[in-house]
Amino acid sequence: MKTYSPKPEHIEHRWYVVDASGVVLGRLATEVATLLRGKHKPMYAPHMDTGDHVIVINADKIELTGNKGEDKYAYRHSGYPGGIRAIQYKDLMATRPIAAVEKAVKGMLPKNSLGRQMVKKLHVVAGAEHPHAAQKPIALRLGERPAWDGLPGARNTAPAPTKPATAKRAAATPTAEEPTEAPEPKAAKPKAAKPKAASAAPKSTTAKAKAKTTAAKPKSTTAKAKTTAAKPKVARPKAAETVAEATENEE
Repeated sequence: MKTYSPKPEHIEHRWYVVDASGVVLGRLATEVATLLRGKHKPMYAPHMDTGDHVIVINADKIELTGNKGEDKYAYRHSGYPGGIRAIQYKDLMATRPIAAVEKAVKGMLPKNSLGRQMVKKLHVVAGAEHPHAAQKPIALRLGERPAWDGLPGARNTAPAPTKPATAKRAAATPTAEEPTEAPEPKAAKPKAAKPKAASAAPKSTTAKAKAKTTAAKPKSTTAKAKTTAAKPKVARPKAAETVAEATENEE
């Protein structure tokens, strides 16, 4: 089994609206960060932005639990020595509610270029109206997960409906009222005879060529007979003749 990795054509960024009236800031930030990262989808991958756009309305009606309005501070630094500044959250939410929501959500996203890309899909509005009606966002309650419809390519390439096999069989079988006519037999086509003279001609030429090559080669046995016949034979005297000649010479 291969591990699935999302492709750019499979990623679909949808739009959702979340109402923040009467919701705790931390609870809202966790739900919004989950939608921005895309962890509510089965195709989630930590190295890619598979999340959706989130619109937060009524940010000025958000709440905090306990004494966090007075005990919790939001810090910022100017970059110079001793340039740290702090403000209580009750004052921050009264004067800048959009910054309070954005700061809480940004702290739950990755601290890299991917997290900076995800936070751009967050749209916070202080009132109940937002300027993103053209995107047709879907209202989403806190804690609700949107339905998963599958990959965009799988939805577009749906298989065509097939007809049942019984209908084809009923159309193919004839009824009793309509008799079927037997098909006319087809006339057999005469086969043309192929000439064989062309194939026999080249065989004779090859046979003649073989006969010439065999006649030109001299036999090794005849050459040996000629060489033996050319040598003269020397007659050797017998033993009796040599004895008679020796006695005549003594007399």
